[in-house]
Amino acid sequence: MHVILSAIILALAILDLVLGTGFLVNPVTSGADFGLATTSTHGSSTLRGDMTAFFYISALSMGWGAWRRRGDVLLPALGLFAIAFTGRAINLVAEGPYDGWIVPMAVEGLHIAVLGFAIKTWGWPQRSV
Repeated sequence: MHVILSAIILALAILDLVLGTGFLVNPVTSGADFGLATTSTHGSSTLRGDMTAFFYISALSMGWGAWRRRGDVLLPALGLFAIAFTGRAINLVAEGPYDGWIVPMAVEGLHIAVLGFAIKTWGWPQRSV
């Protein structure tokens, strides 16, 4: 089970790495895929910096956590995806659904479920006092 869980997390980390690289290399096209439009260099800079950071930090956290099988290392990725999912849920209530809303929430929900299960399964390393 540990190998399968590691493989699932590594696959999600690769997905996030690909998404982050898309924002780094071509923020305008990647932003459009996420429903974001840039109107200036400031916008593309924000997409390139912020979205790349989101996905790269998630991928790094998940890759390292899966490799070492350490739940504590997965916490940053879990926090990022939980906040993103919560924001989307609030938007769904406040503004209503839009075409395709289920896909990003399902992907974020999958991240949350898998990371939560891995954290519960692998736990934290023992501290020596």
